[in-house]
Amino acid sequence: MTAPSADADKTIETIRAALAPHGLFLRGTVNFEAGEAAPLLADGRRAASAVLIGNIGGSLWQPFAAWRAALPDGGGADPLDTWSKAVIQPIAAKEGLTAYFPSDPPWQPFQRWAMRAEGLKPSPLGILIHARYGLWHGYRGALAFDGPFPETGARAEAHPCDLCVEKPCISACPANALADERFDVGLCRGHLRSEAGRAGCLASGCRSRESCPVGRNYCYPLEQLRFHMAALSL
Repeated sequence: MTAPSADADKTIETIRAALAPHGLFLRGTVNFEAGEAAPLLADGRRAASAVLIGNIGGSLWQPFAAWRAALPDGGGADPLDTWSKAVIQPIAAKEGLTAYFPSDPPWQPFQRWAMRAEGLKPSPLGILIHARYGLWHGYRGALAFDGPFPETGARAEAHPCDLCVEKPCISACPANALADERFDVGLCRGHLRSEAGRAGCLASGCRSRESCPVGRNYCYPLEQLRFHMAALSL
């Protein structure tokens, strides 16, 4: 589907309205340059643009939790990925678009797209930090177009980590997994499987993530914190 400028606003609002009940938002646009290794559309052509879809704070948790509770198997082994596809794929099909997901091959560079679309950068935890939402946001998928698309998200003017002197996220980690300002997933998982980790981060959320002063009002609800930490501990 080509999204000419005359129809772009209508297309944006249609997608936004379809995503809203699920707590998902349009997070930013990437317009690919000529000759760039853009993702393929369903018909084999290269996409001209991609619009990122994601959550802000705990916006998706209640819709996701309700969907999961209604299923006998709770959504299977990867319920959040399954739910994301169940929400986004019908929207893509209705609009004649191609959908991409972080969990699916061929794996698309979602972090690079997000950095480009919203002007973000990685925090010491590896999570992209947003000037407003802090570490409390995520990307659940993307919709690709065969034409250029208007910007749908605001770009950050400054990176919070560049302005942070004390770096509380590093000192708060009980596993010392950020000692070199680089997240050591092995140390983190080892701690989560220990008695102290099960009683601490696994039960109430990542101490490092919660210590960041940026975007505190967008912190995930406890159930969502536990869900993500349980997934990380596997």
